[in-house]
Amino acid sequence: MYRYRAIIHFCVFIIVVALAFNNSYNPFILNDAETFSYTVSKSEESLLQKIRTKSTKYRKPPENAIIDKVWKKTPGLNGIRVDVNKSYEQMKKGGVFDKTLLVYEQIPPNITYKELPAAPTYRGHPEKDMVSFLINVSWGDEYIPSILNVLKKQNVKATFFIEGKWAQENADFVKMIDEQGHVIGNHAYNHPDMSRLSKKQITEQINRTNEILKAITDNKPKWLAPPSGSYNDQVVKIAHEMNMETILWSVDTIDWKNPSVSVMMNRVNNNIHPGATVLMHPTSSTAQGLDSLIVNIKEKGYKIGTITSLMNEER
Repeated sequence: MYRYRAIIHFCVFIIVVALAFNNSYNPFILNDAETFSYTVSKSEESLLQKIRTKSTKYRKPPENAIIDKVWKKTPGLNGIRVDVNKSYEQMKKGGVFDKTLLVYEQIPPNITYKELPAAPTYRGHPEKDMVSFLINVSWGDEYIPSILNVLKKQNVKATFFIEGKWAQENADFVKMIDEQGHVIGNHAYNHPDMSRLSKKQITEQINRTNEILKAITDNKPKWLAPPSGSYNDQVVKIAHEMNMETILWSVDTIDWKNPSVSVMMNRVNNNIHPGATVLMHPTSSTAQGLDSLIVNIKEKGYKIGTITSLMNEER
């Protein structure tokens, strides 16, 4: 019996020794694939953790829309936070943290622009790197094609506030403006001083123009620019009840006085700011200087968008 057990032990010893010298079967030695898998797993976890840790540095809370004492109705601004998983997908090929590859998601505020009560608007959010061109049209058509060509060339969308009477007489231009993707707003019917009108007259001015513009473009305007910037609380309230917002401006080209191109451009460049609304008209000064003005504004780091884009909460 003892001899039989000794033979068994000897055989087991031989098998163990054989396995020890055969790496492919040795349970105590990791093969290359297992070692690589373990290394990648540790690296992935390290990169993910680094993104999580650093993400707090780039987080910005949302800001609610407000009625400012000076600037009146002012849109809010979305907050931002890092999307850790999407950021990791961007960085995993390189295997190292790279802040330029961070992916953000936006966080909406609790109070949006649309939820605020009736009030005029002079500008967008003061930290939004966007400006908007407000082109008021109530006379002339000579420079409209030139202005549209420049906007198209520069891939810029503007907001044209069009008088109802002018629209009736220049429907083709209104269609052209609409077809090129610009926003069309209401500039009353015949350029009255809205602050001196009765409630009935104000309503008629806005409604009549809305009907004309809708007949041409198939869209009802959502924005009202009172002629000459003249308004009162009644004008703003009536527009608000029609689901329209009253828009003024923060930067004036004063192009209706026919300044030189350099004077007009300096006036804008010296006063441009985040969230600016730039008032202009289809004049010679604007037609000649618009291309250079757009280039200068873009070089300052601003995007140029419609009043719709400027008033939303997106960064």
